[in-house]
Parts: sequence; structure tokens; C-alpha cells
Amino acid sequence: MSSPPQAPARLEVTSVLRALADPVRLDLVRQLSRSGTAIACGRFDTTVAKNTLSHHFKILREAGIIATHRDGGQALNVLREDEIDEAFPGLLNAILR
Repeated sequence: MSSPPQAPARLEVTSVLRALADPVRLDLVRQLSRSGTAIACGRFDTTVAKNTLSHHFKILREAGIIATHRDGGQALNVLREDEIDEAFPGLLNAILR
């Protein structure tokens, strides 16, 4: 049985921009955007250590860019694209290009 996604964080443009300023986090968000679906934490194409990757996911969650939910033994990450576009129209598209 899967747990529901975490409650969305309040989106603030400065937090979103600060989180996406890091190249690793920006790449994670690009991968989520391209996939169009949830990605398990261990399935991202990255060379950073697991504990460092966990830190990057935490920053992205706290900024409200991603939501993470558990499905069985996996933590699945989803891009909160609709919420970000509603709050800041065109911002994500401009950054991810």
C-alpha cells in the first residue's frame, strides 16, 4: 500500500530559484521533467553519493519543487510542475530549457 504524497510546501520564488541554482538539483529536476512520471530515488542518473543525493532531495522538497511518497520499499519523487507553473507561470520552462 502506498502512502500519500507529502503536503505541498508553500512556494516562494526565492526558495525555488535557490534550490535550482545547484547543478545537481537542476539535473534531478530535468530528469523528472523529461520522465513525466515518478522516479525512485535510486533510479536517477547521477554520480553523487547516496547521502548527498538525499540532501539534494530534501532541499528540493523543502522548496516545494518535488514531492516524495513511499510505495512499498521505494521512495518515489514527482515534480510539482503544475503547482510551480500556477504560482510562477513560465518559470520552470525557462529554467529547464
